[in-house]
Amino acid sequence: MKKLESYLAPQNLLKDRVILITGAGQGLGRAAAIAYANHGATVILHGRKVEKLERVYDEIEAVGKAQALIYPLNLENAQDKDFVVIAQAIEQQLGRLDGILHNAAFLYGLSPAENQTVEQWRTLLHVNLIVPFALTKACLPLLKAAPDASVIMTSSSHGHNPSAYWGGFTVAKAGIEALVKVQADEWEIVPNLRINAIVPGVVNSPQRAKTHPGEIKQTMRQPEDLMATYLYLMGSDSKGVSGEIVFCQGNE
Repeated sequence: MKKLESYLAPQNLLKDRVILITGAGQGLGRAAAIAYANHGATVILHGRKVEKLERVYDEIEAVGKAQALIYPLNLENAQDKDFVVIAQAIEQQLGRLDGILHNAAFLYGLSPAENQTVEQWRTLLHVNLIVPFALTKACLPLLKAAPDASVIMTSSSHGHNPSAYWGGFTVAKAGIEALVKVQADEWEIVPNLRINAIVPGVVNSPQRAKTHPGEIKQTMRQPEDLMATYLYLMGSDSKGVSGEIVFCQGNE
């Protein structure tokens, strides 16, 4: 698929839609939450730290957009019952769900695979692969009931082209791309439901700062620079697009 930086989203692209964003307290998740709210959506802000989610909530409220909801949860320990509770809460409070952006990620840091522990791999695979699968599954009845539902997974250039020192994280992200293909095939008979993955590439984010601390942030793309892609894949203009791995900046 071609890159989508030039896409201009209609102002009412996401009007009346309810969208859940994981990892919404900072970086790309925060930018996406604000962009979705600015285009009409009611957003559900997930993250670990309530204070970060409250800041995003306040940013959305300050510009007069639909009041956001906050749902804090530590994904490292989350299990099936936690995701069922999220889905039930969304149904009870909002009555619908039109999209999920799986943006939350976890990374210890770069190191040779031989230095990584089994417990670290369990956590990396759980947060970065199992949680997106399990949360989508729990919310699937709501998504299937929506007129036009979109699920966006987040991959990584190192998941698409695995390389040294990324260990369990890159394996999990490679798994995300496989999951997108599997789900797109299975959902082919559900015309109102689609799933794709975004590879953000090099962007000024907390995760990037963790793995590349010496970079000059001011010279990098900012999360807001990528939002055309995030809006396109969440909105109705991408109907019929499913199973795609979409790059925001080449194949880095």
